[in-house]
Amino acid sequence: MLTALNYDRFISLNTIDRQELQKVYEAGKNGLLACTLCGEAVKLYLGIKSAPYFYHYSSKQPCATEDLSNVQEEQAATIDIDDEKTNGFRLPKSRSILKIVTESPTFKPPMTIKATIHTSELANSLPVTYPKESYLNMLAQNGYSVDATQSKAVTIDEGPILILAGAGSGKTRVLTMRAAFLIHEKKVDPSTIMLVTFTNKAANEMKERLLHYPMMNKSVVQKIVSGTFHSILYQILIFHEREKWQRNKLLSSNWQRELLLKEIAREEQMDEKDFPFDAALQLISAWKNSMLSPNNVEPDNDWEQKVVQLYIGYETKKQQRNLYDFDDMLLGGYRFFVDNPAILATYQKRFTHFLLDEFQDINKVQYEWIKLMAGSAKSIYAVGDDDQSIYSFRGSDPKYLLDFEKDYPNSQTIILDYNYRSSQEIVSAAKSTISKNTKRRAKKMITGYSGKPPIGFYPYDEEEEATMILTDIQEKIKLGYEPRDFAILFRTNTNSRAMFERLASSSLPFRLEQDTGSFYQRFIVKSMLSYLKLIDDPDNQQAVGDILPTLFLKKSVLQDIKATSILEDCSFLDCLHFIKTGFAFQESKLKKIPNTLKGLINRSPLDAINYIEKELGFQEFIKKRGNEGNQWDKGSDDIRDLKVVARKFNSIKEFVQYTDHMMAMNEELRKQYKNESNVITLSTIHRAKGLEYKTVYILGAVDGSIPHDFALESFRNNNIFPLEEERRLLYVAMTRAQKELFLSIPMYLRGKKAKESRFLSPLSMSPFVQLH
Repeated sequence: MLTALNYDRFISLNTIDRQELQKVYEAGKNGLLACTLCGEAVKLYLGIKSAPYFYHYSSKQPCATEDLSNVQEEQAATIDIDDEKTNGFRLPKSRSILKIVTESPTFKPPMTIKATIHTSELANSLPVTYPKESYLNMLAQNGYSVDATQSKAVTIDEGPILILAGAGSGKTRVLTMRAAFLIHEKKVDPSTIMLVTFTNKAANEMKERLLHYPMMNKSVVQKIVSGTFHSILYQILIFHEREKWQRNKLLSSNWQRELLLKEIAREEQMDEKDFPFDAALQLISAWKNSMLSPNNVEPDNDWEQKVVQLYIGYETKKQQRNLYDFDDMLLGGYRFFVDNPAILATYQKRFTHFLLDEFQDINKVQYEWIKLMAGSAKSIYAVGDDDQSIYSFRGSDPKYLLDFEKDYPNSQTIILDYNYRSSQEIVSAAKSTISKNTKRRAKKMITGYSGKPPIGFYPYDEEEEATMILTDIQEKIKLGYEPRDFAILFRTNTNSRAMFERLASSSLPFRLEQDTGSFYQRFIVKSMLSYLKLIDDPDNQQAVGDILPTLFLKKSVLQDIKATSILEDCSFLDCLHFIKTGFAFQESKLKKIPNTLKGLINRSPLDAINYIEKELGFQEFIKKRGNEGNQWDKGSDDIRDLKVVARKFNSIKEFVQYTDHMMAMNEELRKQYKNESNVITLSTIHRAKGLEYKTVYILGAVDGSIPHDFALESFRNNNIFPLEEERRLLYVAMTRAQKELFLSIPMYLRGKKAKESRFLSPLSMSPFVQLH
């Protein structure tokens, strides 16, 4: 059905404004839509593979008063559904499915994503046979077989070796089998092997895998020196300089490091309330990992100049107080060996084989340390994929992988380009995307099975995007999928806001893989919401305290406000009228704010936000903070995101209650599903690296999201490297998918018209046809 009633309003999907679809969907969920003929309740279907339509959810039969030919004509474009419970989840139930897909004038149909496929991209990966007495034959007999290329990578002679391991090519198996092969086939003493990973999780997974291999018992595995760069170097430093590197002197948490930076900021008379210290810490860490002392840094802008001043003070105070951080473990370890050549020679003699995981993510200090340690080694075995180098923000640089042969002229390179994870359609689309990067090593990227082509779909905005994905997931779970089969990936944490809210309102279990809090707790968002809270409740003490920075007032003013509220017997909001700053213009503005905010009580949340932004100086505050911020933290983007949510509500009270509820839900769901495994994953692309899922949805495949605005700005300034890393990010996201891949291409992003990601240009699109 293409028509419905909302009270006395007639709604036709042939004529409705596209941006109204989400509101109509919400009305249907709340039981506010009715059939135009029989008057029964209807809902709006809003999914990926079919045009929107209305369906009865109280009955499986067509409306008795409808003309059957009209019903068939309308339902040719639809999948009519009813609600039923499956595995404890309330899901839509299929009623009738027809093969023809008809486009509604207000709906852009999904497209099949295709890439040029060469015959060489499809291949059979045949296992290799080995002599009966060989260790690889023993592995194969125990179910750990490898293909011909993997076998060559495991058994290659000693020396500098670079293994280019494409996505899904089994690099972990090759790396761990190489260690076992060296021990049992080449008779290498396990205590002379160093296995270096980038995360403790990866180190533990490799140890666990080694324990399952034949003849690799716990006593053998424990002799291998394995772990992250940080953990291995810390063990060395604590052995040689225990007093200097005591655990209680480690700044192990970001909040400890931030406190130190804030102390320095106060001494430098910087406004600590508005400064993004988390971004400053990230930049200082990148500089240290690139072996740049404060005196060697060349800041690109005023903000970086301020960070340099913090960097100088940070290093000085750590030294004065005998403190150190995780980055100091790397720098300290490198300098320790440079300053102690005799001890270095001892370690060089001890370790003969180095196995390095995720080599594309190595940074300068890690690379230089490995060069020192492996000066006399029989073998450096580096495994990585330059196409998956996505951590430049912490100093990682793919040039060490790309230029491996320059430092090791006698090295050998093996390319693992058989993808065991994804279908040929997904692999081909990912290959076509990444092939446009100029700084990379070419790989064939082949696979052995065919499946479903990736799909691009076109929601109106973030809200509709989230609804369409949720509907698709619900349909798939009805068909037998498990929540763990799905991953929803996004570029930055703010991109997850709408998807989180849609999942939170469903009964589906999910986990948000991030360390940050709710979107509504972000500084700029929280500040704007505080104005709205004061409109709703002028005595909200927390809210009046939170707006003070936006009025360029210190937090200490809150104590004066508390006293004034008692003396003048007025609300906290009215106390702004009495604040004395010594600046006539500022005092005049403060006097006007109470009555101005009270006058917005009957305005919509969106109107109120626009007014506060333009008339109360909030735009000026954002601009000032933006000038003192970094390229990734744009307060104006946060406000645009907030406006997308506000558009759904008619009253400020309702909107404020909703945001408070979502903040509470964020904490509740984080605890509820923290230790569960059968959950939908909602994650940044960075955090999803190394993982795989049957079905992957990528949010916001548009310019400004993927690629990020910062990369586009850098490209306009003739710096191509950030843009190439963004393309690698999309490649990583695409290659997480095993069977199904969906790319969302919203028409609007943060209220502004969006342009399809330039990274999709190598891919051809054809109309999607629903087949059953």
